[in-house]
Parts: sequence; structure tokens; C-alpha cells
Amino acid sequence: MSQDHDLLSLATTFLVLSLFAVGGALSALPEMHRIAVEAQHWMTNSEFADMVAIAQLSPGPNVLVVTLIGYHVAGVLGALVATLSMVGPSATLAFIVSRTIDRSSDAEWPRLLQNALVPVSIGLMAASAMILGLSPGQSWLAVVLMIAAAALSFSSKVNPMLLMLAGAVLGFAGLI
Repeated sequence: MSQDHDLLSLATTFLVLSLFAVGGALSALPEMHRIAVEAQHWMTNSEFADMVAIAQLSPGPNVLVVTLIGYHVAGVLGALVATLSMVGPSATLAFIVSRTIDRSSDAEWPRLLQNALVPVSIGLMAASAMILGLSPGQSWLAVVLMIAAAALSFSSKVNPMLLMLAGAVLGFAGLI
């Protein structure tokens, strides 16, 4: 494939993903995975999981995973194209919706729309967790610890950063 074709593929992929990434870039992870690993063969499951992990561990927005995918496919220009394609349309749409909602503060539809999008976001995030949890190289212990950490995070006031730190220590120690 030529670099122009790769850049066009990155642009169209992330332009479309940006418009349905309700809840942020991570909610589009299942589709990103399907396109990057299964459809386009830009990378392996393991490489995809590594990029998500790097994006999560890095400071800044979760959309960094898109930048890493773009860089992997077409270098610095690919990173720029992928990032702008993912951020541009959704930021523009968010701006327009925000302005419309501000003008419709008396109407009930903004609250109904927001309430309808919450379960969609939760479902997309759960699908993202499933995709990453089923990545090759995951041991049963890692899956059990992931489920336990999620349950502990939801059921207690334990800081999720402490759970991530514990997972990182166990991973670096080679225990999971």
C-alpha cells in the first residue's frame, strides 16, 4: 500500500469513528480493533493492546491511542491525520450540540438525549474491556485480577490509580 492510501484509510476510518465515539475514544475501541487488526491488518492483537496500554498510562486524553495507531501505520504524518480525523468532527459536533442545548434549556429533549446516551456509553466501554481482556497473551490470572479490580473499583472507594499501580507492579514482576 502507498502512504497516500494509508493516510486516506486512516482519515476515513477515524472520521467515521469520531462521530459515534459516544463517551470518548475508548468507547470506539471495539471498532478500532476490528478495523486495525482484522480488516486492515495494520497490527496484531498484541500490538493493539500494547498501544491501548501506553495510551492509558500516558498523561493526557485517551484519544492518544488513535495517535499511536496512526503513527504505527504511516509515521508522524499518519499520527497527525488520525488524530485530527478523530478529534475534529467530534469536537465540531460537540460544539454545535452544546450551543443548541444552551438555546434549548427549557426543553426536555436535552435531558432525554443525555439519559439515552449513558447506557450506550457504558455498553461501548464494556465491549472495549472485553476486547482488551480477550487479547492474546492474557493469562487466566490476569483476567481474574481484572474482574476483581473492576469489582473493587465499583464497590469501594479504593482509588483506581492504586489498582492500576498494583497491576503494573504485578506485570513488571512477571506474575501476570
